[in-house]
Amino acid sequence: MSVTGVMPASRAAVLGEIERLVHSDILQGSESLCKLLRYLGDQALDAPGGVIKEYQIATEVFGRSRDFDPRLDSTVRVQTGRLRAKLAEYYSGPGADDPLIIDLPKGGYVLHVRNRPAPEPAPPLSVIEVRSGGRPERHRYPEITWALGIVCGLLAIALGYLLIGKRQPAPAQASNGSPVLRALWGEFIDSNDRPWVVFSNAEFIGRPESGMKYFDANRDPRERILDHYTGVGEVIAIHELDELFSSFHHGIRVKRGRLLSIDDAKNTDIIFVGSPSENLALREIPTTQEFVFRVLDDGPRKGDLAVLNLKTRTGEEARYVASDEMPLKEDYAVIGIVPGMNPNVRVMLLAGTTTIGTQAAAEFVTREKDVEALVGRLGGVTNGRVPSFEAVLRVKVNKGVPVQADIVALHKH
Repeated sequence: MSVTGVMPASRAAVLGEIERLVHSDILQGSESLCKLLRYLGDQALDAPGGVIKEYQIATEVFGRSRDFDPRLDSTVRVQTGRLRAKLAEYYSGPGADDPLIIDLPKGGYVLHVRNRPAPEPAPPLSVIEVRSGGRPERHRYPEITWALGIVCGLLAIALGYLLIGKRQPAPAQASNGSPVLRALWGEFIDSNDRPWVVFSNAEFIGRPESGMKYFDANRDPRERILDHYTGVGEVIAIHELDELFSSFHHGIRVKRGRLLSIDDAKNTDIIFVGSPSENLALREIPTTQEFVFRVLDDGPRKGDLAVLNLKTRTGEEARYVASDEMPLKEDYAVIGIVPGMNPNVRVMLLAGTTTIGTQAAAEFVTREKDVEALVGRLGGVTNGRVPSFEAVLRVKVNKGVPVQADIVALHKH
């Protein structure tokens, strides 16, 4: 029988390919993605050409209740985005020679199955062509010339590297000898694995030239989503983190929030840059539990993003909301280090209610003076490390730039 896609394939062949995917290193251990893949495979085989609804997947695959609302729960969109990325990763690596290719095009939840195209015939080995009445003419083969040029260029770069010496990392705002920065970042820099820095990747509808707005699942078609924009604060935050880790002779890996997998979260330290309103992966992976982001549903600031204080202590406010005037004068941000999805990994959150607050949060944790103030408020370090904590920063803003950040609430775990 045929399945949804551009070429036919037998049921046995499709099921066999799905099992190869499930048992591959790319998907092995990710139970939720394997379950989703098998479900979508069954749907494609049993009802070819049918439409699969988000509600259907939420309730039948992820066990959501009948009152599931896609506006409040992005589980299906996040998980299908991860599966889409994993499929692309598999077929560009271990599955590069598989006879079938399975993918999940954007704009829907229907698997596409197609046969792998036959390889193009190799070019003739001979480089000599004899022309009637003339001398042999040697082909130039531009591909060979191009490849040789690349090899020569790489050799030149390597020679320059040896003659000039290895470039030293650019200095961060504090040297790698800073004990207070080592106390804060030790668990991230002492690991052999580079942590993931996961930045927000909001879903927009529209175009920059004609206007953009956040995607609304109730009104907007998914195929119109524009998901390759992030805030200026996130960009600067990643730069600050890269400078800091370079000073420790360590590295980071950067990934969009929509592409983060559960496997990444289980096995690697993660630094989230941006709030859950845009960093969709945060809706699936636990981070701070006492200072959380919520859209206000009542009052004069209804619809605005705020930081809610779920365990208010003396001198603290129940919620923190950025100033209402434009240009922005004041923002709030959350910083925190908490246990990850398993006890061996750590998660850091750096997130503002706006992109400017996110920038301020990253600058705060990379500056020695600010970290000293934080460690002092935490009561010092234990065994060279700071304890798990959550904190709220009040951020003063001038002409779109954070100029001062102060701790206004701090909960030590």
